[in-house]
Amino acid sequence: MSARGVLYVHSAPSALCPHIEWAVAGVVGAQVSMPWIGQSAAPGSVRAELSWHAPAGTAGAIASALGGWNRLRFEVTEDATPGCDGVRYCYTPDLGIFTAVTGADGDILIPENRLRAALMLSAVTGVSLEDQVDKLLGTAWDNELEPFRRAADGAPVRWLNATG
Repeated sequence: MSARGVLYVHSAPSALCPHIEWAVAGVVGAQVSMPWIGQSAAPGSVRAELSWHAPAGTAGAIASALGGWNRLRFEVTEDATPGCDGVRYCYTPDLGIFTAVTGADGDILIPENRLRAALMLSAVTGVSLEDQVDKLLGTAWDNELEPFRRAADGAPVRWLNATG
């Protein structure tokens, strides 16, 4: 089954660009060339966006290939397909990786059991329910990535269609 998504590299040192392209190419099985431009939120860094069309599960594979790289900030999304929920992965060097199931409009969907666990943890640990829900929503990642997202307004986008 085929899916669509977007890789947003919010900031990376320019020396990492070919390595990022090689890693993504290894996942999708097609040559990747991304339109790198300066990232004003982190002088000396670059950013790029890549819209992709590839097998379902590609977003997770891309996140796994790029996760853990020092000085790299990225998000990768995958739209829902029949039988598969949408997903969003966010990564920052300080916070690591965040994963969330997403709806058709991009909103994060929190499963019932995770909400129940947050309620229980709040009662047992004394950590506020608001803080528990912030963790489920990835608020810390949003806060760290937002300046990089804003700096990317108007950035060029390249489409990639994997075959096979």
